[in-house]
Amino acid sequence: MDIALIGIGKIAIDQHVPAIAASSDFSLAATVSRHGYVEGVESFPNIHALLKARDDIRVISLCLPPVPRFEAAAAAIRAGRHVMLEKPPGATLAECYALMSLANKHKVSLFATWHSREADKVASAKAWLANKELRSLKVTWKEDVRRWHPGQDWIWEPGGMGVFDPGINALSIVTEILPDNIHLTSANLEVPVNRQTPIAAQLEFFHPGGAEVSADFDFRQEGEQIWNIEAVTDEGTLTLIDGGARIRIDGAEDALEDDNPLSGEYPRLYAKMASLLLRGGIDMDLRPMIHVCDALALGRRTTVDPFIE
Repeated sequence: MDIALIGIGKIAIDQHVPAIAASSDFSLAATVSRHGYVEGVESFPNIHALLKARDDIRVISLCLPPVPRFEAAAAAIRAGRHVMLEKPPGATLAECYALMSLANKHKVSLFATWHSREADKVASAKAWLANKELRSLKVTWKEDVRRWHPGQDWIWEPGGMGVFDPGINALSIVTEILPDNIHLTSANLEVPVNRQTPIAAQLEFFHPGGAEVSADFDFRQEGEQIWNIEAVTDEGTLTLIDGGARIRIDGAEDALEDDNPLSGEYPRLYAKMASLLLRGGIDMDLRPMIHVCDALALGRRTTVDPFIE
């Protein structure tokens, strides 16, 4: 099936284009971008030009930053196209619910993707935790913004989410692997004096079983990058390492089998999109975004040193 990719930036070039090229379900037929392009693929200056010229392309994958994403997604849905959304699915929850309503009205599929849920050992972690009593869970998600988001000023503007842009990846894993829903109780947000969004955040959550659940996000990490989730249970400790790529049980590396043999986060997302198209409907789990919105609403803001790239 032909697919169009909207927003040809770093994540599109690094992840989406290779995943589509390797897919047995999709072929990249067009792109939309102000500056980027994919060699050999037809390009359009905006989504409206694409929708007018290429009625044959029925699936749209959106990689735009969160703030301009709603307009493009809504235009595609109104034109009867199926839409796949890079994370987060919108700049606000209201936008996400509006897109769901539009998709229902126009009878098209809508998929809010969470690529970190497709890391190799996330499914194994979910299965291991399913029948155990959780005592504590600690997220440590620290990376260097200069390495992973060079020149991306939008991430520091309202709607850009700051450190929650990677932090939401951790929250997407937590909401996937825990058997029980949690909700935020408090947050501290460290905001550079010259920016609008947090560069670091510390979160605390309520767990219905009384477990202590917390998260520590930081965009200032130099050297080794840290993307870990540690869950202590009544039957041992599980640690997801490297964003879910590796798993340890009681300190020992474990080779728990993943029930999804397809390799790579983004190839798995595109396979899921193909499956969603076959059965129809909407897949929009908004729990990770709810936690971020709650943190931005409840968080106590602390001003920190300016961020200069």
